[in-house]
Amino acid sequence: MRVDLFDFELPEDRIATRPVKPRDAARMLVVKPDGPALDDRIVRDLPELLAPGDTLVLNDTRVIPARLVGVRRRAEAVARIEAMLHKREAADRWRAFVRPAKRLAVGEIVRFGEESETACLLSSLDAEVIEKGEGGEVVLRFAFSGAVLDEAIASLGHMPLPPYIAAKRPDDAADRVDYQTVYAAAEGAVAAPTAGLHFTEELFERLAARGIERQFVTLHVGAGTFLPVKAEDTREHRMHAEWGEISAATAEALNVTRARGGRIVSVGTTSLRLLESAVGTDGRFRSWAGETDIFITPGYSFRAVDLLMTNFHLPRSTLFMLVSAFAGLEAMREAYGHAIAQGYRFYSYGDASLIHRAGIK
Repeated sequence: MRVDLFDFELPEDRIATRPVKPRDAARMLVVKPDGPALDDRIVRDLPELLAPGDTLVLNDTRVIPARLVGVRRRAEAVARIEAMLHKREAADRWRAFVRPAKRLAVGEIVRFGEESETACLLSSLDAEVIEKGEGGEVVLRFAFSGAVLDEAIASLGHMPLPPYIAAKRPDDAADRVDYQTVYAAAEGAVAAPTAGLHFTEELFERLAARGIERQFVTLHVGAGTFLPVKAEDTREHRMHAEWGEISAATAEALNVTRARGGRIVSVGTTSLRLLESAVGTDGRFRSWAGETDIFITPGYSFRAVDLLMTNFHLPRSTLFMLVSAFAGLEAMREAYGHAIAQGYRFYSYGDASLIHRAGIK
């Protein structure tokens, strides 16, 4: 399909740079492609919008402070380098997007953090460029490995705010809490599963009292989620792979939900992509672990998910393509037009939508 079909005008002031507090006070647009179409609610209304026997599926990945700032020295020339880690390759290696990429060559060393040689061990972190690819992507081999490297990254790194927020303000201490779900457990993501940012423990208690179950999966969201679609046709776009896992216990619980007539409610596009990767052609879920680069566009036949809770996404993005596949392009264009007109807040720190799959009441 033509990528320009997924374009729309978004006023700059609709981009949220801070989240609403409390988390579940964010607005939520309910989208039912088969009618009635649109309903303005808030996230706190979620229990009454779902039915006893439904199951929420949430991504429990934990965001690491994956944005590193350092310098590259070449004789007397010094260049400031910023690296966004996005995929671990080994105990001492990360694949990263760097800028300016043209300032780096294979074999060069970048020093992240404190440059003083008298500083403590973890106040600086050296990495060698061992591979250079397209689009500013490199492979960095760090001087530390394993848990020591993790500690150094946690100490020196910044929370990897999306580019559309980072361009407006620097990250700060509040982001260490705000850009993390309350149930985050498995470290490895370099971007938050943002639909999950709206949940609170009180909301979970109300959902449980309503008879709505929850299950957790893990998909380590990569920085590739922010990459623009530069191709003119969706068939020419390459998705970056992300690692995920669904346990046997979770798969069986989802099968039980289906068997009793309950609905699978995916919290976030990351959970949806993982569920669609793990479900069989027979509609049954099985334990699964590995990398997925599934790219969902209109025409895709969904097997795993009945409802999708997600934030509002960028124009021409793979995520807007996904929701358009889920509910229909025209339905989502109408929903986004309504959201813009009604002042909904967009992107990672923005408001939510609860989308019913086309053909599902």
